[in-house]
Amino acid sequence: MLKKNFHAIAVERDSLRNSEIPSDASLIVYVNHPSWWDPLIAHFLCENRFPERQFYAPIDATALQQYKVFAKLGFFGVDAKTTSGRAAFLQTSSQILQSSGTSLWMTPEGRFTDVRDQSNNYSPGLAHLCAHQSSGYVLPLAMELPFWEERLPECLLQFGTPLDLSESLSKAEWQDVLQDRMRTLQQSLAARAIARDASSFQPLLQGGKGAGKVYDGFRRLRSWIQGTPLPTQHGDKFQ
Repeated sequence: MLKKNFHAIAVERDSLRNSEIPSDASLIVYVNHPSWWDPLIAHFLCENRFPERQFYAPIDATALQQYKVFAKLGFFGVDAKTTSGRAAFLQTSSQILQSSGTSLWMTPEGRFTDVRDQSNNYSPGLAHLCAHQSSGYVLPLAMELPFWEERLPECLLQFGTPLDLSESLSKAEWQDVLQDRMRTLQQSLAARAIARDASSFQPLLQGGKGAGKVYDGFRRLRSWIQGTPLPTQHGDKFQ
């Protein structure tokens, strides 16, 4: 699905070192939430950057009923509207983090939010979870899905500096730190997306290109008859 629907998935090159987390450490990755694609992109990124870790992520319980296949990928349902549902989320998440070889991926904005909108306060679950962990790391990850020269969008990613969960911070302090780190990271990624400089990104997946199967089929036939090469991309990014 990702290959068919994205031209490329790429990570800002210098930020890759931030994802080098000790394999025996607990890991939470939190991401901004611009689109429906975010869970699948997160799952792909976990396999690519953290192959030794099992992927887990909370998802709205109603949405999980609609997309039941997600349960097989490590997603677990959460009813954030009830006290018992929020308590169950914290208990399940804590159990996951206590197990070796796991990673917990979260979108604390709690709803789809445009990448330029930084007014939405985070749901308190992530800060509460961080405040009750004695070790491990929480890693910010910014995501953008811009259209550049191609028919399909790019998926651009940038890791932030990991935060040590052994830091003795209150829930309110964690809330402020987590939001500030992500906002700064989003601004950095936004500047790179606006610059359209693919050289600063490391491609992790190269997907679809061209105008579509039918039209490109005619173009391919014409190129074969004329004996000329067929350019399948409109630009030179992520070739």
